[in-house]
Amino acid sequence: MELLSKAPEGPLAEKWDKHKFNVKLVNPANKRKYDVIVVGTGLAGAAAAASLAELGYNVKAFTYHDSPRRAHSIAAQGGINAAKNYQNDGDSVFRLFYDTIKGGDYRAREANVYRLAQVSVNIIDQCVAQGVPFAREYGGLLANRSFGGAQVSRTFYARGQTGQQLLLGAYSALSRQVAYGKVKLYTRSEMLDVVVVDGQARGIVTRNLITGEVQTHAAHAVVLATGGYGNVFYLSTNAMYCNVTAPWRAHKKGAYFANPCFTQIHPTCIPVSGDYQSKLTLMSESLRNDGRVWVPATKEIAERLRKGEITATDIKEEDRDYFLERKYPAFGNLVPRDVASRNAKQMCDEGRGVGSTGLAVYLDFADIIKRTSAEAVSQKYGNLFAMYEKITDENPYQLPMRIYPAVHYTMGGLWVDYNLQTTIPGLYATGECNFSDHGANRLGASALMQGLADGYFVIPYTIGDQLAQTPPKPVTTDHPAFAEAKASVQARVEQLLSINGTRTPDEFHKKLGHLMWEYCGMARNAEGLKYAKAEIAKLRKEFWSDVKVLGNGEEMNQALEKAGRVADFIELGELMVDDALDRNESCGGHFREEYATEDGEAKRDDDHYAYVAAWEYMGENQPERLNKEELVFENVKLTQRSYK
Repeated sequence: MELLSKAPEGPLAEKWDKHKFNVKLVNPANKRKYDVIVVGTGLAGAAAAASLAELGYNVKAFTYHDSPRRAHSIAAQGGINAAKNYQNDGDSVFRLFYDTIKGGDYRAREANVYRLAQVSVNIIDQCVAQGVPFAREYGGLLANRSFGGAQVSRTFYARGQTGQQLLLGAYSALSRQVAYGKVKLYTRSEMLDVVVVDGQARGIVTRNLITGEVQTHAAHAVVLATGGYGNVFYLSTNAMYCNVTAPWRAHKKGAYFANPCFTQIHPTCIPVSGDYQSKLTLMSESLRNDGRVWVPATKEIAERLRKGEITATDIKEEDRDYFLERKYPAFGNLVPRDVASRNAKQMCDEGRGVGSTGLAVYLDFADIIKRTSAEAVSQKYGNLFAMYEKITDENPYQLPMRIYPAVHYTMGGLWVDYNLQTTIPGLYATGECNFSDHGANRLGASALMQGLADGYFVIPYTIGDQLAQTPPKPVTTDHPAFAEAKASVQARVEQLLSINGTRTPDEFHKKLGHLMWEYCGMARNAEGLKYAKAEIAKLRKEFWSDVKVLGNGEEMNQALEKAGRVADFIELGELMVDDALDRNESCGGHFREEYATEDGEAKRDDDHYAYVAAWEYMGENQPERLNKEELVFENVKLTQRSYK
């Protein structure tokens, strides 16, 4: 299949406005004749469901939570970007576009990224109108702070709870439409398949997580807003429920999966403390505004620290290496996440890591506390400091935080065109579950921006283009494709329950996560990737012969839920390794050790790899086919990234 981005022609700044005029419209009287399914109720899903219902469509919204308020969007801390230029420091729509393209190491589609920067300014107005309590300056204007990968202050925030406050705004908009009867909300329902009728997405198959009942639902279009797949690594900053099942099942029905190896490692997470952990905790990137990252200048001092002979406060200033400030004087501690993460790993690999494991660096607030006060720092970051102290039993006002990189976000996802439509007509993907806006690395505070941009300001326009070409007659579950998809889901459930092996789904997940982190994590090489590919293939065979799922399918069964998700993660892991092996370059979050500059930075190969890798499912136990969307850069110059 030829991948057509459907990005409009003409000057970059005019593309979106022209496209909005040229897309086909559904008149208001006809909108009430169309049904739209939205899967996921985080920022992208809640915003899309509320906006589509506000327009007049009949919306069915699905979440596996007991309430949309529990979506993982609630965990975002630091802020949301918007090119408002309130600080009068040189920001603009084009600068936000440029920072995003450069931050993603030139592996994103220009038209989509510029549109994201354009609508960013509308998002803030929308959220303020909803009552989101953004931080404000003394005079009442909205406050901004800086984030990694930018030299301007464009990040709007609500202390360290920005995601929570934005989600409450989207949830209130969604609840309003539920009360009006325009949205029917299905809680505790997990999507397990897409139903395709005559080449068009026409519904989904779900399992009720309380009763176990498998159900089918029909609509004229389906929107996926189910988040990222970071839990393929087992340990990540994602909530434990986060999974890849919805987009992966769509992939197996014909939706291409793009750039799966592009995963983001966040530099400021609380380090792993033991094998008992099921997830990791993020410390917001906003902390790098005022915190200084450092390690001991020598291995000897670091060794004394690890043995407990001295503490961080005993180390003199001349014996500290503020390595990000030393290596990247222009950006300092605010380099992009992939750069900060790789450098932290390098310090630990050199034996200068801190903490009992040696897998941590310091994030120190002594200077800002001395320059202002502990109270001033508390006003900006108090809840984050309290969270850190509760988890580590260390007071970050007195001792520097210990941080280490961890999996946080996935830039890869379902391939979508400019309309956010996948390769299955009528099936759309929004937010983190699509690939479109971040390239090979996401800048901090851009996830919330993309989720709300897609939900509030893009999909409500673009979905109409498809629906206007779809007859408004009712869509029902009577078509044989629904019964077929339902039977397939039930057969898979029965298969998982019948294996009766000796190992739990968690055991397989941990093994997969270890392989992915060690060989397809912060750094990759061909030898390690080939080893991981063989090991994951073995793990998949072992899973389907030795997994043990207790209980039955006609009840609440969390082991069954977990088993299905782990099975999908294993298959995804194989594809991620294939994608990483195929891309013989380093870019952003994909760092191949064989392809590095003399000073250890990522070395791209624009002549051969300036494309989106879109993988096509070819059938059970068959290698996937690589399709390429060539990336054309007309408005930015492809250069070696430098933050020095």
